Amino acid sequence: MLKQSLQQKFLQKLSPQQIQLMKLLQVPALLLDQRIKQEIEENPALEEGDDQLEEIDSQGDDDEYENAMDTGEDTEIDEIENNPEDEFDFEDYIEDDEIPDYRLSANNTASDDEVKDVPSVSATSPQEALLTQLGLRDFSDREYLIATHIIGNIDESGYLQRDIHSLIDDLAFNQNIDTDFTEVLGLLRVIQEFDPPGIGARDLQECLLLQIRRKKPRTRPIEHATIILEKNFNDFTRKHYEKIRKKHDLTNEDLKAAIAEILKLNPKPGNSLQESGKGAQYVVPDFIVTHNDGELELSLNSYNTPDLRINRTYSDMFRTMAESRGKIDKRQRETLNFVKQKLDSARWFIDAIRQRQNTLMLTMHAILEFQKEYFLTGDETRLRPMILKDIADMVQLDISTISRVANSKYVQTPFGTFLLKGFFSESLQTDKGEEVSTREVKKILQDCIEAENKSKPLTDDELAGILKEKGYNIARRTVAKYREQLDIPVARLRKEL
Repeated sequence: MLKQSLQQKFLQKLSPQQIQLMKLLQVPALLLDQRIKQEIEENPALEEGDDQLEEIDSQGDDDEYENAMDTGEDTEIDEIENNPEDEFDFEDYIEDDEIPDYRLSANNTASDDEVKDVPSVSATSPQEALLTQLGLRDFSDREYLIATHIIGNIDESGYLQRDIHSLIDDLAFNQNIDTDFTEVLGLLRVIQEFDPPGIGARDLQECLLLQIRRKKPRTRPIEHATIILEKNFNDFTRKHYEKIRKKHDLTNEDLKAAIAEILKLNPKPGNSLQESGKGAQYVVPDFIVTHNDGELELSLNSYNTPDLRINRTYSDMFRTMAESRGKIDKRQRETLNFVKQKLDSARWFIDAIRQRQNTLMLTMHAILEFQKEYFLTGDETRLRPMILKDIADMVQLDISTISRVANSKYVQTPFGTFLLKGFFSESLQTDKGEEVSTREVKKILQDCIEAENKSKPLTDDELAGILKEKGYNIARRTVAKYREQLDIPVARLRKEL
């Protein structure tokens, strides 16, 4: 039985402009320039504007444009021709001279600043370096193919990710090469002689042994280190030093010298190739906070971000076609609609960049106000407990928007450059009933560990006791959680001779 009924539903949908803004909010300063260049490449109606356009008051035209968009008058061109009574103001699309050349640069740059790019060299992967060395060896075609397959299974850290039996199966199925364990292992041993030392290892123990065995001259500490890695690797990783010392009849000085040699080794030899092939990785701050006579000043870092404007050629093309819209054929109508869509997209993108800048500044100003004591002094104990909702309430924005702003953004202060989301933390109460930031507790915890006696490091129970004496009543499991968040190992693994 068919039945008709009326239903009223409340749906919330994001417009393409809102989606674009949300995506741009997540982009840090380091990647914003790339994102803008990508948009310029994809949209011919958008271009970089090197010259400042004369700013003309175009608020009225902009309002008409927005009204046209809101009332759905951005329909297909052929629909407009079929409905001549519909209002369609072509001036909204072609008067780009009345659109101010939107400057993306903030107040921290000037028009005559020299734009400098940080020079960098492309990184070399372990596979590329190994293949180069492989070409210097005298191999048969068969051996070369097997060795190349082995190298192809070495990861970025320099470790072989497939066991030999799996490599044999791969060669048989993929390259129709029938080989055996002895042949593959022999070629692997040859690759393990390549630089850097330790490359091609199957686990950490083999990696360290490959390096220590190539050390010259063979001093007493190096010999002891080799024995420890060969026969007591598990004891070494667990720092059971007394057990190692007694087993091999070593003095404390002998054991200390041997461990010092092991600690010089590289547990990830593949990384050395990548690090040598590229420059240092710089953190580009999104915000810059400075002090001026005891007051905080905030600016956006938009140093290398280009200016944007509507492409004049496209707007002139639209004007010409629009003026003769009654005489154009179907193909020209499609072209006119394409140009209009590109102009729309360019306007939306420029407006999204402007809104991104405003939202970032609004949010960061609220964070500065909330954490004013910290940004004036740099004292982490002055940090107040702050969650996303606190800032969202201050700026009247959604929590998800604040999260996007805080994610992957850095702020440069007189005390260093920090990840913005690091300033958000939960709160806990002291014995006096005062609310303090968990970051303050982590700072005290880190200071205690840095000052501990490394021959007898503090356990989590002892750290909890120290914090309790300072007025922070925290359970041992909470101390363990904070320690792990700080990437600090347990006491046993912090022990030193």
